Amino acid sequence: MKDTVKSQIRSWIIFPIILIFIILSTSSSVEKLRSMKYSGRSERLAEKWQTEVRTRLTGLLSIEDLLAVGKSIPLNPVEIRTENKGGYLLKEMEINSTATRRIRVIVTYPLQSTGPWPAVVCIHGHGGKATSVYEKETPYKAFASELASRNYVTIAPFVSQHEVYETGRTLMGERLWDSMRCIDYLESMISVDATRIGCAGLSLGGEMTMWLGALDQRIKATVSCGFLTRMDQLEQGHCMCWKVPGLRELVDFSDIYCLIAPRPLMCQNGLKEPPPDFTVELAKVALKEIQVIYTNYSQPDKVTLVAHPEGHVVDVQSLLIFFKQQFHPIKSSSDEE
Repeated sequence: MKDTVKSQIRSWIIFPIILIFIILSTSSSVEKLRSMKYSGRSERLAEKWQTEVRTRLTGLLSIEDLLAVGKSIPLNPVEIRTENKGGYLLKEMEINSTATRRIRVIVTYPLQSTGPWPAVVCIHGHGGKATSVYEKETPYKAFASELASRNYVTIAPFVSQHEVYETGRTLMGERLWDSMRCIDYLESMISVDATRIGCAGLSLGGEMTMWLGALDQRIKATVSCGFLTRMDQLEQGHCMCWKVPGLRELVDFSDIYCLIAPRPLMCQNGLKEPPPDFTVELAKVALKEIQVIYTNYSQPDKVTLVAHPEGHVVDVQSLLIFFKQQFHPIKSSSDEE
């Protein structure tokens, strides 16, 4: 009997100890994630945090060497084809991405004015191609064509590949670098106003605009459609191409969006997004974290979430209004009064 009581006492003592150990172990594991989470601080310290996180992220993406050489890699543009679209000229071009790799992009030029023009990098999603953002009967709703007809230069890269082309690179790093080279090409055009370059995209394109706005400060305004969410959600039944080793240990998506501050940022999420996808509820949670840094920069009005009534599509009207407010393009016949 005594032995039984002693055994029970030992169990009562040992069980709480084991439970505490499990809790501490779990807490330790959670703490390993998102070590660079943004929290409120002064503007000076916010800028310091952004610089450190950008440096860490470019290392994870394996593009630091490319950023170091930058524009010293010649573009060597070659025109593949040209098509007159009425209000604008569409060209398929080939340019150098790296010293050993060339990429094809779609570029449009306004025909209703002489510039200098604002410009937007337009990025498609999974399963798309560079031309997708110009097509009406798609989730993109031809947002790039709408911009092109309103006196913006547009440029669209191809980013939905799942193959790493160069040894030592990462998939997301190559996608991002190709998008950065689009900015290099825009800056090479004397008729483009380099102080008015933005980016916009849907789904994977919304993810890439997040990355582009975050890591390339030449982007002055960003529209990220159908992507504002949390990493926990994107690990459930979605393509894992976003998950660069070490990323989750460093940040969540809202922290990457924080790198865009204080430059203007619009995110769009549809009210008809199904529960496993990019719901407005999840977007609002992430937005609250992003709003902190914009408040620290005294620019709380520079970040907004558009909860539009559709699903996984671009809300073209709010996108056009956003860029018009930021870039003030020359009026065209396509503008709605």
